[in-house]
Amino acid sequence: MGEADDGLKSKRIVIVTVGTTYFDSLVRAVDTQEVREAFFKKGYTHLLIQMGRGSYIPAKSTREDGSLSVDYFTFSSSIAEFFTSASLVINHAGSGSIFETLRLRKPLIVVVNEDLMDSHQSELAEELAERKHLFCARPQTLYETISVMDLDSVVAYQPGDATSVAKFINRFLCFTDE
Repeated sequence: MGEADDGLKSKRIVIVTVGTTYFDSLVRAVDTQEVREAFFKKGYTHLLIQMGRGSYIPAKSTREDGSLSVDYFTFSSSIAEFFTSASLVINHAGSGSIFETLRLRKPLIVVVNEDLMDSHQSELAEELAERKHLFCARPQTLYETISVMDLDSVVAYQPGDATSVAKFINRFLCFTDE
């Protein structure tokens, strides 16, 4: 195989997503030198940040100096396309983003946005972390989480089968089974 193929094989991408809102504290956290160095020490080569409506602009970087390559964008019509190429996903604690990432069997760090008033995001993230499906952090603990994470400890998420629940609801509503 050629050199181009070798370059693709060694590319390890961290995708950071904040969703459709703003989560500047997460973007700031991944933009710190210590977090970038922690990614690099873990063997990651590229950091791609989806920054949403945030006002904080992270510093871009190319791999010219041998360090982590960093780029960002605001929105994408299909964030799932980025997930497929990711070696690690870091996202806000939105349930859709969490379960989409888990279905793709990508290692995941969920960072809870403590500025939101509702605690359902932290409850979901903490429960899934307790079950070892993902890692849970806050912006101020992200560096520590990355430094100590052991991807071999992650347990693959197995989605449940809702067929029996759907059939029960259909019978209750007098719909016919098809």
